[in-house]
Formats: sequence, structure tokens, C-alpha cells
Amino acid sequence: MTGDLVKVVALLGAGVVAVPIFRKLGLGSVLGYFGAGILIGPFGLGLFSTPEGVLHVAEFGVVMFLFVIGLEMQPSRLWGLRRAIFGLGVAQVLFCGFLLTLLGMAGGLAPTVAFIAAMGFVLSSTAVVMQMLNERGETSTPQGQQAVSILLLEDLAIVPLLAIVALLSPQPGGEQQAWVSFAIGAGALGGLIAAGRWLLNPMFRVLAAAEAREVMTAAALLVVLGSALAMQLGGLSMAMGAFLAGVLLSESTFRHQLEADIEPFRGVLLGLFFLAVGMSLDLAVVSREWQLVLVAVIGFMAVKALGIFIVAKLFGSNWRQAITRVALFSQGGEFAFVLYAAAAAAGIFDPRITAIASGTVIISMALTPLLALALDRFMPAAKTDMDGIEVAEGLSGRALIVGFGRFGQVASQALLARGISVSIIDFDVEMIRAASAFGFKLYYGDGTRRDILHAAGAERAEVIVICVERRDVTDAIVRLAQHEFPHAKLFVRAYDRGHALDLVRAGVDYQIRETLESAVVFGTELLKSLGVSHDEAKEIEEDVRRRDEERFTLQLAGDFHAGGHLLSRNTPTPTPLTKPKRQGQMPANLPDDLGSEA
Repeated sequence: MTGDLVKVVALLGAGVVAVPIFRKLGLGSVLGYFGAGILIGPFGLGLFSTPEGVLHVAEFGVVMFLFVIGLEMQPSRLWGLRRAIFGLGVAQVLFCGFLLTLLGMAGGLAPTVAFIAAMGFVLSSTAVVMQMLNERGETSTPQGQQAVSILLLEDLAIVPLLAIVALLSPQPGGEQQAWVSFAIGAGALGGLIAAGRWLLNPMFRVLAAAEAREVMTAAALLVVLGSALAMQLGGLSMAMGAFLAGVLLSESTFRHQLEADIEPFRGVLLGLFFLAVGMSLDLAVVSREWQLVLVAVIGFMAVKALGIFIVAKLFGSNWRQAITRVALFSQGGEFAFVLYAAAAAAGIFDPRITAIASGTVIISMALTPLLALALDRFMPAAKTDMDGIEVAEGLSGRALIVGFGRFGQVASQALLARGISVSIIDFDVEMIRAASAFGFKLYYGDGTRRDILHAAGAERAEVIVICVERRDVTDAIVRLAQHEFPHAKLFVRAYDRGHALDLVRAGVDYQIRETLESAVVFGTELLKSLGVSHDEAKEIEEDVRRRDEERFTLQLAGDFHAGGHLLSRNTPTPTPLTKPKRQGQMPANLPDDLGSEA
């Protein structure tokens, strides 16, 4: 019992220590888990002698990850990706498999062995790719959706590949076994679809009526693990079963509850999976066959990268999108272990080939985060697509608005309603396109550049309205406008109290903290909802404004806080700012700024 507890503590401790360090270094959490797994595995500190058991349990992290992805993938959305799944996905798997098979045969492998080794490496790691997309915030982007489509096709590909292994087996009965496996798999898939369509939603309605939260959590785990088990018994991918269950529940009213219940288990088990993969790297084989492993890793990754790039270009991706896909997909994946184990059991792989092939896959998985890091660091910045976007040139509005985010959109409405001529520039191309759909005329321009402000009509504008979100950009535009266009009034959105003080000291004509007015009105409405009369609520609102203005004025004059009082250079002893007028009134001496929104 104590030994098992030591192992659990070692697993958790390794992840807790390694992942923050690797993320701090900019290497990502996946590589941190791999490194920690190697350290505590049988070829490191030796805390685990059989990483296969940990890997088997940890595979449920991938299963739960695919279930969560399925919850976000409604059937209509999945249908919309059918071309990418069965077009792009099939093309990438077949073409890369063909190239890698030729490479294996050129390296001296028998055609059958080369084919299985190649197809195992073609199946990219769902766990690695999805984790990296998630960390980069790209899962829901068009490129992220194409990546998901390819991964789904690769998950489906494990089914015919396992059947092919049975057919290629030198052992008797292989062909009959392949057909039996296919029939069982089709039956399991049909049964899961039927259960998801007619059973799951009624079951969750009954459980929700029982109002037992722990039962709902248990039911969520039952659905994920049950669907994975059904697919495994049918000879299919557990991850595919969980994904399909998620898709079937994606339009359910219980979708968000299910996602919240699964999320903690998903994160822990997915980290455990990466740890187990790191533990599975046989350093003895790698050190003994290091030249062969090195050639295999470089050769397989390079050839697969070439195949991915060619397919991406053939399907209309630009060179940047193609290279990004190469960085994400040029590794082998967890399904390679399943395929190689089946090949070993069928007598196609010998133990040496199995160990070398598995080590090649694991090292390629570990190198993928480094490839993505190099991509982010060294690839030139993407060029902005200016199709349909007008650049600021020769504008002449009475007011020039710089920045058209949430704040600028509201601030502009009074001017537009009065018919005052307004010129608006923004640096965000997508914002310009979105605003044009609602009838706003925006021009592309960087407000920190003198030539852009001239082109936008700043020398003719009576007022320059600065509504950008970043404080440093705001300050840069203020300095530029004061130097180049001193005739124009400056109305500026302030980030917080400290920024507002700096803007006043800089001499702008008007500034306002971006959340001040909305928060004050919000507080007033809260009072009304709690039974405070309209007149009293308004009186308190004015009191809040007055106190804020007094504090602001004192701070501007050089006062500072100490011990809950405002101290003035001319005041020898601390004096409260004001005294409460009624019971329960807010504290008189609030800190200058409890948060960036104040």
C-alpha cells in the first residue's frame, strides 16, 4: 500500500514540478510531462518498472479529451467538416503512408514491416496536437478545425489498419479474423449511435430530477468510459467512441454540466498520459541503437513533413498554414503503440523492431513542442489580409476616433447621431470587416504612426478621440498627438485610476476610466434591486462620484495613502477624507485602486 502511494505521489509531484518550469521556459506543458516521465521511469530514477500499466490507465485522459471535443462539435458542424475529414484527412494519411513505406523499404525493411511501421507513424498524436492547439487558443479557428478533422480521420483509420495487420499476419486464420473484427466493429458503432440517440438524454433527465450532483458526475464518467469500452470491445478506437458520445450529446441541455464534470478528470489523466509516454521510452534500446533511432526519427519526421506540406498546398493552404500543419503533425502518435503491439502479436514485428519503432514515435512526440516553438520564434509574422480594407488617406472629419473596440463603438454613437463628421481608424482588420457589416465606415491605420494620423486628417480634426485598449499604446498616441497636432483636443480612454492620473498630468483635455461609469450605474441598480428607494440610490450614487472625485483630486495634487488616510504635504496629521453620513455607508478611506478596473 505504501509503495503504491509513493508512486501516486511521484506521478503528481513530477507533473507539478516539471510543467511550471517547462512552461516558464516557453517549452510547453507536453514537453514538461515527457521530461518528468523519463526522469521517474524505469530508465531514470526507476520509480516505475512497468510504465505500460500507467499508460493503459492514462489513455483515458485522451478518451476524455476527445469526449469534450465532441461536446463542442454539433452534428451539423461535423457534417460541415466532412470534406476536410474524408478529403484532406484521407489524402494526408495515404500519401504520407506511401512515402514512409518507401523510406522503410529503402532502409532495408521487408515491405510488410515497412508498411506497418509507416502507417503507425502516419497516425499523429491526438493528445499532443489537441493539447498544443488548446494552449495556443487555436482549436476553434479554421486551421484548428482542419487539424481536428485530420485527427478524426486518423482515429478512424486505426480500424482498417488493425484489420490489415490481421490479413498480413503469417499466422493461420488471419483473413477470417479480419472479417470478424470488421463485423464486430460495425455492430459496436451502430449500437453506440443508437444508445446515444435514444437513451442518453432520457437517462440524464431522470438523473437531473433526482438532484444528486455526485450521481450526475458518475453518469458523465459512465457515458465516457462506457462508450470507450464499447468501441474497444468492437476492436475500434476508445477515443473515437468517446468522441462520438460527445457529438451525440452536443445538442443536449446537459452539455455544459457534462463538460464541467469531466474537465477535472480530463486534465489530470491527460497529464498522466504524457508522463506515461515519457516513462515508456526505452533508453537502453535508444542508447544501443542510437544511430538507427536517430536516422529513423529524422527520416520519418522529414518525409512525413514533406508529405503533409504537399497535401496542404494541394488543398489550397498558403505556405504559412502548410508549415504550421507540418509542425503540429510531423510526429507519430499513441495509436502507433496499438498498431505495433498488434503487429508484434501477429508475428509481423520482432521485439527489436517493436522497440525501435516505438522509441522513434515517442521521441518524435517529444520533439513536436520544440518544432512549434521554433515555428513561433523564427517564422516571419503573417501578412495582414487587406482584401476589401481601405487604408486611411485624405480623411477630414471634425472628430478622429482611434480604436473602435467596445469603448469606441459606444463613444462614437453620440457623434454619429448628431451628424458630426467622424473619421475612424483601427489596426484590427477583423474588427473593420465586422463593423462594416453594421454600416460603420472604418479605415485601417496604426494610430502610433505620424504619417497615419496625418492621412486620417488629424491636422484638420477638432478633437482626437483615443479609445484603444492598451495603456502603452494610448500613451504613445497621446505624446504623438500633443507634439504634432497641438490644436486638437484630446479625449482619452483611461485604463485605470493610475493611468487617468498620468493622462491628466500629461495635459489631455478629458479622460475617463473605461469601467467607471458603468460600474457606478451598476451599483445603483443593485441598490434598487435590494429595496433602496430611487431617490436614496441616486443620492448614494452622487456620493460615490463625489468621493471618487475628491480622492482623485488629492492624488493629483501629490497626496498619497498611508494607514487608511490620505496624507497631504501640507497636512501634518492624518485626516479622514470624509465622515459617514448614514449607517452602513461605504468606508471613507478606500485604497487608491483595488484593481485595474477601478
